[in-house]
Amino acid sequence: MSKPLMSVEEARERIIALIDPVETEDVALTDAIGRVLAEDVAARRTQPPAAVSAMDGYAVIADGLGEGAVLKVIGEAPAGRPFDGRVGPGEAVRIFTGGLMPAASDTIVIQENTIPADGAITLTQTPKPGEWVRKAGLDFAEGEVMLKAGHTLTARDIGLAAAMNVIWLVVRRRPRVAILATGDEIVRPGDPLPDGHIVSSNAIALAAFVTVAGGLPQILPIARDDMADLKAKIAGASAADLVLTTGGASVGDHDLVHKALQAVGADIDFWKIAMRPGKPLMMATLDGPAGRRTPLIGLPGNPVSAAVCALIFARPALAALVGQHAKADPLKPAVLGVDLGPNGDRQDFMRATLEPDGQGQLVATPYLKQDSSQFSRFASADCLVVRYPHDPAKKAGDPVRYIDFAAGSLRF
Repeated sequence: MSKPLMSVEEARERIIALIDPVETEDVALTDAIGRVLAEDVAARRTQPPAAVSAMDGYAVIADGLGEGAVLKVIGEAPAGRPFDGRVGPGEAVRIFTGGLMPAASDTIVIQENTIPADGAITLTQTPKPGEWVRKAGLDFAEGEVMLKAGHTLTARDIGLAAAMNVIWLVVRRRPRVAILATGDEIVRPGDPLPDGHIVSSNAIALAAFVTVAGGLPQILPIARDDMADLKAKIAGASAADLVLTTGGASVGDHDLVHKALQAVGADIDFWKIAMRPGKPLMMATLDGPAGRRTPLIGLPGNPVSAAVCALIFARPALAALVGQHAKADPLKPAVLGVDLGPNGDRQDFMRATLEPDGQGQLVATPYLKQDSSQFSRFASADCLVVRYPHDPAKKAGDPVRYIDFAAGSLRF
């Protein structure tokens, strides 16, 4: 009896377990967008450092004031030029948004609630104590940790770090990812295309995926179905932080990646998993520089299989390399747009479109043909409908769950 295929979940966990984070480096705040923090970031100042006005108006002492009160204007406090004095009862200081609250003042009367005349103002409403004042530390306090290690920095985070008076950040360096396409039948886009050959799209697509995921891709020359060529190219890729191969991972006479890995002394952790598309996925480690082990994920050769496996397995591997928690893609709810027969013994990832119905509910409609060579269908799909092994037959309108291509930034 044949050994049961490994589940998708176990394969993902075993890949992550074989990966150690890359080293850290210091980068300037202006170069930190999209990088992953390696250390927590604490504020180097309190924001605002002192109480300031939230509106244009007048700084006053609210106690005893009411509608009709007349206050003498004794100065002004624009942002960046504090009033050098003290507010007393019956006095006001003209102030602008961001201006430092003058000594003794506790409230802002907005200019719309005053009538100015002859160096004084008349209040048209009774002010509320403390109104329109931003207290010191309203945003954050010095020493407060505002950004956590493992976080991918967005433009908002860059702005926050700048406000915290932080100009250098400790981040994980970008992982170097070697991409090796294999096969006698493939040629690079734009090269002459002899009979029986096909254009290799996998390496180009994977390089783009790695770039979006924050890595530094290196596309290696195509490895032919020759043991000596495969061994040399695999061994040469071992200096990378991660190696992605495509093709040659199945069981045919010309599928030599498995044998080549054994020949160069790689430790093959698993081979073949219970998923569709992508059954011939392989995980191994190579001897890398300085005695470390370099993880290698052997992706299938069919373009859709390679792409789906990259989403399910290479993405969490890249996350683990930069010290992030490598979790599975969240599954979102929808209803089916077509009937589906019972699923077999493999977890299925079906290319599908998403459209809202008349009630605003999303309808996921898998393409009727799911051939793993049809990359055009993958490119036009909105999501992957996920079906677990032995899922029973479903009718249109039944609930399903899907992986959304539009969610997050680590997408094909």
